[in-house]
Amino acid sequence: MGRFERLAKLEAKLLRRRDHLRAALQDDLETLTRMSPVGGDLADVALEIGYEDVISQLADSESRELRSIEEAISRLRSGTYGDCQGCGKPIPLARLEVIPDATLCVKCQRLVESSGCRDWSQYQQRAYDRAGRD
Repeated sequence: MGRFERLAKLEAKLLRRRDHLRAALQDDLETLTRMSPVGGDLADVALEIGYEDVISQLADSESRELRSIEEAISRLRSGTYGDCQGCGKPIPLARLEVIPDATLCVKCQRLVESSGCRDWSQYQQRAYDRAGRD
């Protein structure tokens, strides 16, 4: 299978995941909207509050993943999908098939993770700040 076909499969995978996340977020929001303040004993209230917190955290996680998926779809359509945001080299298709919204090659991802940064832009900013102090 050629690169074009593999990219088309990745796009279909990204679109399916995007649609799934949109539906899941809608369900989460509907669940939170339906929840009403509970009466009862302290244990019931604590359980309800804990459930709301879990749903909210899940929605937050899904929202972040959805944003990442939508950015990957945008890069795919603009022709920059698969380019490492760190070094600019192509991200291997095998990596993209496992992590379709990857923005960094393995080498650059390791640099970010070992530095304790959350993403490439924070990694660059730290490097820039260090260079300014030297």
